[in-house]
Amino acid sequence: MNIKLSALGLLLALSTPVLAADTATIKAEEPWARESPPTVTNGAAYMTLVNTGKEADRLVGASGEVSATVELHTHLMEGGVMKMRPIKAIEVNPGEPAVLKPGGLHIMLIGLKKPLVADQTFPLRLRFEKAGEIPVDVMVRKMGPGEGAEQPHHKDHKAQ
Repeated sequence: MNIKLSALGLLLALSTPVLAADTATIKAEEPWARESPPTVTNGAAYMTLVNTGKEADRLVGASGEVSATVELHTHLMEGGVMKMRPIKAIEVNPGEPAVLKPGGLHIMLIGLKKPLVADQTFPLRLRFEKAGEIPVDVMVRKMGPGEGAEQPHHKDHKAQ
């Protein structure tokens, strides 16, 4: 009798659907990258990070197969010259979206393994201090007139 009850309990446990709540507190909204000309070996990914939780979190890294190296970067004005620099983390506070955009915070893709082609996607994994890893699919957008020329600093990055 005891074995039958155990078997029945196991059968019920396995057949009951698990109701999983969406517990992720960080959302990556509209991840995108610019298409890259065939001769350009670096790119960048942009998005808005929204923290729906009650505690601050930090984006501490990213990874992907799209390039040899993936780094967090920002732009700084030094001596009247805009320069890009790697950073250790991006703060993502509740109620204060972190906007990654051209000319500001971004995810640098160094040593692209192949050109980024408009209307295609590529996967990245974002690594947060508290939320852990979050997968995102980055949509590649077509460059508008004059875009790309404004990003000459991307050509000088080398995989380390």
